[in-house]
Amino acid sequence: MWTHKAWQERLFAHPLPAEERLRHYAGWCDAVEGNTTFYAIPARDTVASWARQTDADFRFVVKLPKIVTHERRLTDVAEPMRAFLDAIEPLGPRAHALWVQLPQSFAPTDLPTLARFLRRIPTTYRCAVEVRHHEFFTDPHAVGRLESMLAETDAEWVPFDTTAFFASPPTSDAERDAWIKKPRTPLRTEALTDQPIVRYLGRDDPDRTVEGWQRWVEITVGWLREGRSPTVFIHTPDNAEAPTLARRFHDEVRAHLPELAPLPRPIAVEPTTLF
Repeated sequence: MWTHKAWQERLFAHPLPAEERLRHYAGWCDAVEGNTTFYAIPARDTVASWARQTDADFRFVVKLPKIVTHERRLTDVAEPMRAFLDAIEPLGPRAHALWVQLPQSFAPTDLPTLARFLRRIPTTYRCAVEVRHHEFFTDPHAVGRLESMLAETDAEWVPFDTTAFFASPPTSDAERDAWIKKPRTPLRTEALTDQPIVRYLGRDDPDRTVEGWQRWVEITVGWLREGRSPTVFIHTPDNAEAPTLARRFHDEVRAHLPELAPLPRPIAVEPTTLF
């Protein structure tokens, strides 16, 4: 996700051709959730354009297509996975992780299927798994089985922290929509690998969003001090301020670790003119 109507003209220049949009996003943040790949496998030329617009250390967390995770539920997916991996190959080192977001119905009884799937992924890629079935958060046996299986395949468990969002009733149309659609999973803060990935959902009110992420500032600082390399994605229901909030989160972490490299400098937005 690197285009949003609310960002146009205010954060990014507008209008921008498709081959320039990601470059402008990369001036604000150095990682992105590749959510569009969930809906369709992109053309290889399109992915090559993404690579041209970003530095080699830019991070794509690329979501697997829904035909793999939701429709076929990781079974009989050799053909679509070959097509997907061929399509994203131009990303090279930018392919930070393959994001395996599983449906809420994918339960602990399905873990053998997940294990077989992960073992077939080429070792040149890392996987990051997001589960939503409640037993993965409430049943210690299910938690242990999943953690052990992910450790065996060097895969990460991606927490989607919605606890701050669901702490009180919604107050806007965007929040009411997210209230229905977003998962209510218990908080998880453990990392399994040296490259943890966190997804955090705040509120439309920036102050409440910042208040809710304070635990993640502390955790992220701890991971960095341990030598890990975390990736944190900041969301709000309308995502209107997501890039600025992401930079604010980074600034708060950097206040504890001044040696942390700054984020890139955003490309200046030229004022609109009539001529």
